[in-house]
Amino acid sequence: MFKNQMLRGLIPTLTIALLIFSCNKKKDHSHKLDQEKTIPLIGFDYVGSYPHSTNSFTEGLLVHDGRLYESTGSPEELPQTRSQIGTVDLRTGNIKPKVEIDRNKYFGEGIVILNEKVYQLTYKSKTGFIYDINNFKKIAEFAIPSKEGWGMTTDGTNLIMSDGTNALTYLNAEDCSVIKKINVTENGFAKDYLNELEFIHGYIYANVWMTNTIVKIDSTNGKVVGVLDLSLYASDAKSIFNGSLEMNGIAYDSIRDRTYITGKMWPKIYEIKIHH
Repeated sequence: MFKNQMLRGLIPTLTIALLIFSCNKKKDHSHKLDQEKTIPLIGFDYVGSYPHSTNSFTEGLLVHDGRLYESTGSPEELPQTRSQIGTVDLRTGNIKPKVEIDRNKYFGEGIVILNEKVYQLTYKSKTGFIYDINNFKKIAEFAIPSKEGWGMTTDGTNLIMSDGTNALTYLNAEDCSVIKKINVTENGFAKDYLNELEFIHGYIYANVWMTNTIVKIDSTNGKVVGVLDLSLYASDAKSIFNGSLEMNGIAYDSIRDRTYITGKMWPKIYEIKIHH
């Protein structure tokens, strides 16, 4: 009798203890998951801003030999836009065109410059173009190895392109054949909508389409290791020109360790210093 009373008294106590232990364990596990899901925000300093043409539907942006180059697209619903590549006059924001492709056939996308050649993607035509950097005469065309072409950059040896998915494709600079693909993930999940690209200190930085963020990607494994939140500049652009669309455009000046960012039809190009 006494033993049974003791057992009856112990059972609720043990049950409560097990519940507390289980809850604490879940909290610890949840805390660990939260830590794993936290991608660090990357700090940056504002340096300045420059005009940008509100007719420029930005698809590519880069610095080469001290000049800022821009590639633009031309949506049918925006007849004032053109698919062209040129240098940007930072006093006016206007592009000094070097080459233009027929907007009725092609939609200009990302660009990259390597070994005195300019490589240009197009959106859905599966055709890319190669130009001589000195005179912008077309050297060749190449087949884009995915359904769509979005952004481009280089690691100094290979071309790297995005196609709107979470895949980054490395291309041989000589014949544009596929060398490899890496799948970009954030906390183990596919990070889709990678757009304009820039290679900075061994990492790939990518605009994420329809967001005001740039992700920093480890080029060895495809993992997102940091995020830049540039909402402040997107809001500023929108307040100046209501027709400003999504952020797109990253250009790194390695000599000055400065980065230019802008967006489609933004009225400004912003210069920042990223805390690498």
